[in-house]
Amino acid sequence: MDEPTVCIPSDFDGIRLDRALEMLLPDVGLRQRRRMCEEGQIYVNGVPRKPAFRVFEGQLLEIRLPELQGSMAESIGVHVLKKDCAYAAIYKPEGVHTAAIAGRENVSVESLLPQMFPDECVVLLNRLDNPTSGIVLAALAPGAEESYHKCEEAGRITKKYYARVHGRLMHSMIIKNKLDTAGRKKTKVLAENDSDARRWTEVEPIEFGMESCSTLVRCTIRKGARHQIRAHLASQGHPILGDSLYGSDTDERLHLHHHHVSFDGFEAVSPPPF
Repeated sequence: MDEPTVCIPSDFDGIRLDRALEMLLPDVGLRQRRRMCEEGQIYVNGVPRKPAFRVFEGQLLEIRLPELQGSMAESIGVHVLKKDCAYAAIYKPEGVHTAAIAGRENVSVESLLPQMFPDECVVLLNRLDNPTSGIVLAALAPGAEESYHKCEEAGRITKKYYARVHGRLMHSMIIKNKLDTAGRKKTKVLAENDSDARRWTEVEPIEFGMESCSTLVRCTIRKGARHQIRAHLASQGHPILGDSLYGSDTDERLHLHHHHVSFDGFEAVSPPPF
């Protein structure tokens, strides 16, 4: 596979390397691009450069990956947490897409699966938002995908997330409001409750932030809708730190992490990075 290269255009003249790198890696977050620079994988005119290096028009920007193609996953922090004969739990860092985008050669967990599991017929089972980190699941054996979805429909899958939210949340709660995700970028929280308990969000406070008015919470869901935890928490006046869509701040990262998943004998855990 050819290593990606690009010539710096005039409108990128003088900007930082970690920003210019977005031309080659539009679907990789800023933090991951900086890591690649620090690890010596990004070259300008044949010389490895650090994230703050200023690029200029006409220079050649190049990504030089390790020899093995599969190392692309390691270079952006994607790795296997647990694997058995039927399923694999994979760690997705924040700033990396879960699914491949049709018509685009974006770097995603899904696009890396054939390299990570070359001997299995691997299928992606769930998605996380781009800024959310944590566990992504894949089916590795015939019938495993169907079995997973049957578990999901029966409410036998438990997914736990850690989130740090604004404000002091003093008591556990269950948020039952229906969600409207149709045709909109931002999920709308409705006034009426959802009769399907799989769509509820259970919230438990864990600890209070010592330096800021925030609370670390553990959220449990069974069958999530798009942005479910983010929208539900914001509707209660406790948006997640770093959530510019449902809150008002632009923290460096979204403080939401898929920490634990369990279903029918399979269990995986991923400690939160924050």
